[in-house]
Amino acid sequence: MTEYFENFGIENTEKTLRLAVSKAKEGITDIVLASSYGDTAKKLVEILEEENLSVNLVVITYHQGFSGPDVKSMPEDIKEMLLKKGVKVYSGTHALSGVERGISKKFGGYGPVEVIAQTLKTLGQGIKVCYEITVMAADSGNISTKKDVIAIGGSGKGADSAVVIRPANMNTFFDIELKEIICMPKNKK
Repeated sequence: MTEYFENFGIENTEKTLRLAVSKAKEGITDIVLASSYGDTAKKLVEILEEENLSVNLVVITYHQGFSGPDVKSMPEDIKEMLLKKGVKVYSGTHALSGVERGISKKFGGYGPVEVIAQTLKTLGQGIKVCYEITVMAADSGNISTKKDVIAIGGSGKGADSAVVIRPANMNTFFDIELKEIICMPKNKK
């Protein structure tokens, strides 16, 4: 049963994480989480420890330079703490923007990847992020494309969307299978 939040945003973070962990208890062993600065990742680690649940947790964060030349979004001390707890942390180019966004910014217009991203955003920013981070986690070798995972994303800070999804690599993007929406906001703007 899908849980619907009235609005998007950070206020849904704890509920989203708890719903995702509850779903993972049904036998899903991989969770992919978007966490730019590490706050949402730290909270999920706390909940997993509280629930005594061991999963392959992959945290996806912005690529270096997203916020400015050579700027890393996640502080090193938070990244190190997560790594010590067995969390995999991956910083990489967004699967649904990358170089294409740079071209659009420089020359105007848009490309097919941006159309895909905008189409997914009609379901909400968080759902689009779930697709994106799943591809990034698969391409980095941190999850398999042969089993379902839980992906957790948000609309800005925090988390407000979680799905069960069968991953695909970037070069087979349209093989992704959305299996279940665990939660999402009703109002997306």
